[in-house]
Amino acid sequence: MSLKDFGKRILQIVIVLLGVSFLTFSLTYLAPGDPVRSMYAASGVIPSEEVLESMREQLGLNKPFLVQYFNWLGNCLHGDFGTSFSSGKPVVDSLLARLWPTLKLSLLSLALMLLIAVPAGMLAAVKRNKWPDYLVRACTFFGISMPNFWVGLLLIYLLALKLNLLPVTSITGGWQRMVMPAITMAFAMAAKYTRQVRTAVLDELSQDYVVGARCRGIKESVILWRHVFPNALLPLVTMLGLSLGNLLGGTAVVETIFSYPGLGSLAVSAITAHDYYLIQGVVLWIALIYMVINLAVDISYTYLDPRMREGR
Repeated sequence: MSLKDFGKRILQIVIVLLGVSFLTFSLTYLAPGDPVRSMYAASGVIPSEEVLESMREQLGLNKPFLVQYFNWLGNCLHGDFGTSFSSGKPVVDSLLARLWPTLKLSLLSLALMLLIAVPAGMLAAVKRNKWPDYLVRACTFFGISMPNFWVGLLLIYLLALKLNLLPVTSITGGWQRMVMPAITMAFAMAAKYTRQVRTAVLDELSQDYVVGARCRGIKESVILWRHVFPNALLPLVTMLGLSLGNLLGGTAVVETIFSYPGLGSLAVSAITAHDYYLIQGVVLWIALIYMVINLAVDISYTYLDPRMREGR
């Protein structure tokens, strides 16, 4: 990627983030409910109307919509996303506190998914239309059909309640608390990626360079792992980037089921508490994650595919 293209992508990120910020602020502004009342309700206080009006004036909530938006946007540009109504902490601190747990869970989920999807997809491609292929495809169909919340509840029943191997929730504990949420998120992803790996490998196996390598007597394992797999990897990079962005944004259903302290559960609690500043911060964070990861994926293409470095 040239410097000019990189500059264009940065400009696109800025424009998209501005659009997301305006849309998010507009929706929270139009949402039913009073953020000031929600703030006092979270602390268990029933204020008078005079106190409510005074707090609205102090927070600038009695000003016109555009004035409120640009004041909030200006604060965001300085790293101030406001203060959470429910916790009383700065939104930035709440986001950063949930970032590391979500990052660990996301990377573990992707690692488990790749350990399953890559060997299974390649096996299905190599054994095309044979019983291993049929078995793998049947398993992927089964995996895609099962929703995450059902898989999570099933794991809790089997591993936590019946076998007593893992804690029921992920509020406390060490690495054990990440096992069931990671397996739950990796389950559906593995089914989808196995199909993609199979399709990509089958496409590469039909190429002329594979036929030529076989004619020269190169071992099938060498052809598969040194030539076919690197070429089949490129179409999967985009999917991996999107999946990582989705996971880093927080998987709300899974994190809520296991009470895992990640960004997804933070978003759910913010919506439940009508914590508007926190909602806006979470949405902007997720949008930024997606944009940055897409940029990183595009940059990685130039290193994974020599043809792109040559401008083809």
